[in-house]
Amino acid sequence: MNVLIIYYSTNGSTKKMARLIARGVEMVDDASSVIRTVNDLSGNNKDSDVIVDKSELNQCDAIIIGSPTHFGNMSGSMKAFLDTTTAEWFNGALIGKPAGVFTSTSSMHGGQESTLLSMMLPLLHHGAIITGIPYSEKKLNNTKSGGTPYGPSHVSFNSEIEITDDEKEICINFGKRIASLAKKLKS
Repeated sequence: MNVLIIYYSTNGSTKKMARLIARGVEMVDDASSVIRTVNDLSGNNKDSDVIVDKSELNQCDAIIIGSPTHFGNMSGSMKAFLDTTTAEWFNGALIGKPAGVFTSTSSMHGGQESTLLSMMLPLLHHGAIITGIPYSEKKLNNTKSGGTPYGPSHVSFNSEIEITDDEKEICINFGKRIASLAKKLKS
């Protein structure tokens, strides 16, 4: 059983979060993570991770997408990828699969929650089962920086602030939650 984690990262924080979420996925028996990125619209594909192939949407058992917040929305690079998934939508590639979202911003009040909600919309159209983080996750009540019931988040202040211990635990537990749900739905 595999969980596809697709991200776009500008300054590295979203990429770090993807890795933490993948660590959580790997903690679930018989679950593996597949980390992919999307094409950078600026042409600066400096990321070392593999570019996602749309066929991977058919092959995954769950999907998690992450993007930095750009003007209160997902990045253009993530949106451009999602806009190319019409054939997968027609074919029901993500119907009934658990899905989640995560984000990082450079500033407080930069639109984390609106970004998370904007990334949920295409997943809803694809028929995925949106999964957030319940308040039984104690770190949601402790964090003074990122973390929402909509999905993990982080405020980097232009890469000056590292992901906090609370944010790390929220990311890891989010990965475990989605992998566990995928496992239950598959069996």
